[in-house]
Amino acid sequence: MPELRDARVAVLTAGGANPQVMINVLAAHFPKLQVIQEESETKRTLLKRRARRLGWLTALGQLATMIVSRFGKTLAARRSAEILSSHNLSDAFDPAVPVRHVASLNDPEAHAVLAELKPDLVFAISCRLLSRVTLVAISCPVVNFHAGINPTYRGQMGGYWARVERDEENFGATIHLVDAGTDTGKTLQEIRLRPSPRDTISTYPLLLTAAGAHQVVAALRAVLDGTATPYAPEGRSELRFPPPLWTYLYHGLTRGIW
Repeated sequence: MPELRDARVAVLTAGGANPQVMINVLAAHFPKLQVIQEESETKRTLLKRRARRLGWLTALGQLATMIVSRFGKTLAARRSAEILSSHNLSDAFDPAVPVRHVASLNDPEAHAVLAELKPDLVFAISCRLLSRVTLVAISCPVVNFHAGINPTYRGQMGGYWARVERDEENFGATIHLVDAGTDTGKTLQEIRLRPSPRDTISTYPLLLTAAGAHQVVAALRAVLDGTATPYAPEGRSELRFPPPLWTYLYHGLTRGIW
C-alpha cells in the first residue's frame, strides 16, 4: 500500500453540492483524488422504479415531496451557508480535481475508467446503487457515506425519518463498506448530532455531510492502512424512501418536522 497521501482514491457520485463538500475535503488529504461522475437519473426513471415497488399513488406522493423539497432548498439557502461556514467548508467546484463523466457508474464505460485509474480505494457518495457487475469490476475496498444510521435508516432521508420516529438519538450518518445491498455493508464509523430547529428535510443531508466530512477522511485512512475494524450494526433493518407529500405535510403541520 502506498503512502496515504500518494493513495489513489476515486470518488463515485452523481454530483451536487453535498458531494462537492466531501470532494473538497478529501482533495486536501488525498492529492491524487479523481472523480467519476454519472448523469443523474431522470424523474421519470425514478418514478417508474418506485411505482413498481411501492405503487403509483405513493410514488407520485414522493415525487411531490421532492418538488417541495427543491423549493425548500431555496428557502434554506441561508441555513445551508451557515452550516458550511460553521464547519469551515465549501461546496464550490474545484477545477484542480479531475472529473471523468459517464452516463452511469454501472456501464462498461465506467468500468473501463476504473480499470484505467487503478484506485487503491473507491468512495461512493450520492450515486445510484452499484450493481454486482460493477462491484466485481472494482478490485479495491469500496466505502460509502450514507446520510442515515444503518441498518434502521437505510435508503433515503434517514435524518428525517429518525426525527419522525422520535428517535433523534439516531439522527446521524454512517460510513460503511459497500456490498451488493442498499446500505447493508459493515459499518466503519457513525456520526450522530442534534439538528437545529431551523433544519429541515432540505438541510439535513448537508448538515450530516458537513459533520461527517473529517470522519470520512479518518475512516478512509484506516481502510488504506489496514487498521479499520468494520462491524455489523445492530437494530432492525428498514429501507427508507422520501415521504409522500401527505406524510410530509402532516408531520410538518402537527410537529414542526419539515
